[in-house]
Amino acid sequence: MTAKGDAVLVVDDDFDLLEMVQTLLEIGGYRVVTAMEGGEALQRVAEEMPAVILLDMKMPGMDGWEFAREFRDRYDHQAPIVVLTAAEDAAGRAAEIGAEGYLGKPFDIDDLLRTVEKYVVKGTK
Repeated sequence: MTAKGDAVLVVDDDFDLLEMVQTLLEIGGYRVVTAMEGGEALQRVAEEMPAVILLDMKMPGMDGWEFAREFRDRYDHQAPIVVLTAAEDAAGRAAEIGAEGYLGKPFDIDDLLRTVEKYVVKGTK
């Protein structure tokens, strides 16, 4: 596994949302890696430790709770997790898994960019 990178790992089973977040972040100058469920996300992490993980909670296969548990067991807090959720209590969901932050769906583009900026130093292009 490589050292912590500058990539943003976005994990969500909603393909349209995943694609939109990826596009917005790339326009913002970030390098983005995506996964559609927790098992795939763990494979991405094994390839490169991201700077931050944007994590949906309800997904088929390995959900956000399982992913967070496995990630913390294997890698502790090597990368912060930010929960992306449509749940009414986004803060509660984030607290359940010890996430460093949360964004409620739908979210404002500026909020997305500000949240990611807290954790990622953009590389030069």
